[in-house]
Amino acid sequence: MPVRKLGRKTDHRLSMLRGQVTFLLEKGSLETTATRAKEVKRLADKMITVGKKNTLAAKRQALAFITKEDVVKKLFDEIAPVYEGRSGGYTRINLLGPRRGDAAEMALIELVPTKEEKKEEKKSSKKTASKKAPAKKTIKKAAEKAEEKAEEKVEEAKAEVEAAAEDAVKAVEEKADEAKEAAEAPAEEAAPAEPKAD
Repeated sequence: MPVRKLGRKTDHRLSMLRGQVTFLLEKGSLETTATRAKEVKRLADKMITVGKKNTLAAKRQALAFITKEDVVKKLFDEIAPVYEGRSGGYTRINLLGPRRGDAAEMALIELVPTKEEKKEEKKSSKKTASKKAPAKKTIKKAAEKAEEKAEEKVEEAKAEVEAAAEDAVKAVEEKADEAKEAAEAPAEEAAPAEPKAD
C-alpha cells in the first residue's frame, strides 16, 4: 500500500505520526487534517491489533512505536480487550470541513465506541433527560410561589397605604376642627363684655 508522504521527509513524517497515534490512543480522539487522519487511522488500527496479541514480543513492538509507556499499558490493559471480538475498524474519521486560514480539510479521528459504551451512553442520556424534566417542574413551582408571595406583598402594601391614608385624613380633620375651635375662641374673646346693670 502506498504511503502518503505528507510533504515531509521520512524521519519527520514517522515522528509526527507516532506522536499522533500516541495522542489518539491516550485521549480517544484527535483533530487533524483529513490526509493525516487517514495515515493515523492505518497505524492506530495496526497498534490495536498488536495489542490484542498480548505477548511480550507484541509489547516490545508497541513500545518501539508508541512514545509513552503509560499509553502502551493502557493499550494492552484497556483498549485492546474492548475490541477483542472485532477484527479491524477500531477507529473512525469524521470530516469537519475546511480549516480557516489555509482551507485544509479537517477531520476528527476517534476510537469507535463498543456496544457496552453505547448502552452506557443511552442510559446516561435517559437519566439526564429524566433529571431535566423534574427541574422544569420545580422551576415552575418556584415561579408560582414567587408570584403568590409578590401578590401577598402587594396586598399588604395596599392595606398599609390605605391605613396610612385614613390616619392622614383623620389627622387633617382633627387639625381642621382644632383650627375652627381656635378661630371661634378669639372671636369670643374679642367681643366687648356687656356692662352690668347696677
